[in-house]
This record gives sequence, C-alpha cells and structure tokens, in this order.
Amino acid sequence: MSRLSMPMKSYDAYVELACAYLELTKPKVVLLMLLTVLVGMYLTPVESLPILQTVLGLLGIAALSASGAVFNHILDEHIDRKMIRTHQRPLPQQKISTYQAIGFASGLLCIGFLCLYRWVNPLTAWLTLASLVGYAFIYTLYLKRATSQNIVIGGLAGAMPPLLGWTSIMNQVDPFPLLLVMIIFTWTPPHFWALAIDREKDYAKTGLPMLPVAYGIELTKLFILLYTILLMLVCLLPYLMNLSGLLYLVVSTWVNGLFIYKAWLFYRAEDQRQAMPLFKFSIVHLMVLFVALLVDHYGMAL
Repeated sequence: MSRLSMPMKSYDAYVELACAYLELTKPKVVLLMLLTVLVGMYLTPVESLPILQTVLGLLGIAALSASGAVFNHILDEHIDRKMIRTHQRPLPQQKISTYQAIGFASGLLCIGFLCLYRWVNPLTAWLTLASLVGYAFIYTLYLKRATSQNIVIGGLAGAMPPLLGWTSIMNQVDPFPLLLVMIIFTWTPPHFWALAIDREKDYAKTGLPMLPVAYGIELTKLFILLYTILLMLVCLLPYLMNLSGLLYLVVSTWVNGLFIYKAWLFYRAEDQRQAMPLFKFSIVHLMVLFVALLVDHYGMAL
C-alpha cells in the first residue's frame, strides 16, 4: 500500500515545487506586461506580423521579465519575511533555496537574452536586459531603500514593454512607442501607491521609505489623485499627435475619467478601505486602455 502511495506523494511534491517556481516569476505581472508588449508589436506599421519573430520575441521578453521577478524575490527575501502580504512567498517559506532561485533566475536570463539576441534582434535583447537590471537591481537594491520617490524613478524599467514589442518587430526606437512608455510610466505611481497605502503597516515594519510611511497616507492620497489627472493628459497625446483615432479618445477619456473619480472618492474618504479596490481597478484601466489602442489602430487601418 505504501509503495502504491509513493508515486502520488512524489507527484504532489513535484507539482508543489513547480508552483513555487512559477510563483517566483510573478506570472500575473508578466502576463500584463506581455499584453503591452503585444500591443506594441501590433501597432507597428507592418502589413502582418512575422509569426516566428513575434512568438520568439514574446518568449524572450517573458523569460527576461520572469528572471527579473525572481531576482526581485531573492533580493527582497529578508523584507518579505516581515510583511503579511509576502511572508508566505516561496523563499521565506523555504520551499526553494536561495541558490536554487539564483540558478533559476540566471537560466531564465540566459535563455531570454539568447532568444532575443539570436532570433529577434540585438536592440531588443539589450533593451530588455537593461529593463531587468533597472527593476531587479537599481530599483530593488537602491531606489526602494533610498527615496520615497522610488516607484516614480524606478517605474521607467516597468514602463518599457510596449517599446520592447515595437523594437522586436521594427528594430528601431520611434516616437509612438515612447508615448506608450510615458503612459505606463505615469500610470505606475498611482497604481503602486494605492497598494502601498493598503500595506502601509507592513511597509513600516521593513523600514523602507515608501511614500505612505515617509510622508503619511493623506499626502499619498493627494499624490494619487494628481497623478491620475496627469495620466489623463498624457493619455491624450496619441490622439493629439494623430497616432490614434476617435475610438481610442472616447475609451481613454472614459476610463481615465473613472480613474480620477475613484481617486477623488478615495482622497475624500476617511478610511483606507478603498485602497485595494483602486489598485485592482488600475490594472483593469491599463488593460482597457491598451486594448482600445489596438482596436482603434485596426479600425483606422480599415
């Protein structure tokens, strides 16, 4: 009986280990990034995307993004142990050792970079690697610990995916994808600060100078509101520069107006219960915005 049960136990252990490795890659974050990469690809002025180059571009960018996420877990392990939100991650729970995580991250990095450099183009490979270094090392090791404006400065690394999608097809940097980078760069602070307010007590334990910890929740709520207003203005640029059409303008105005309204209600609220719903809405906001860009692009083409 025990012999019969051994394969099942072994199978369950392998599944649990695989899930732990997958969790290290922050798959939900990577999938959202890949959506913006794909939009960047489809917005390029080509009649049809080269299938192999598109697939390999997505795989290479995904691998390097996942590698950056794993390195983030490794570098933040001592912080994750102190926070309720993160203390059950694989490294604090010792489901995976630090050395195993380093090997996993390094393997993903090599595979992703080689895939992009060899089969897509060197420009995209180096830009994606620079994004990884910016997020996993410059932001995680230095900015997060040095300044309350860490996410504002470090957000540039996370704003790169649309540009990476564009360069993977065009092999050059152009103004349009830089506008998309600017949109995500402006979107990142209100997105992250809503989460930081919800987890303010957690961050206070770590000693990290997150904005709600360093300057208080009320000022952070004001900054969120101001950034949502700035975001709406930035999102108008593709239309004002004749790079998108009326459909994008309508959807952008609607979803940004809703973001501002929710940020205003949060700013006026006396408690912090709306922080997490605002954080979740910001994710939906970005998805809707980029899908609208894509649909509008093909509508204009027709």
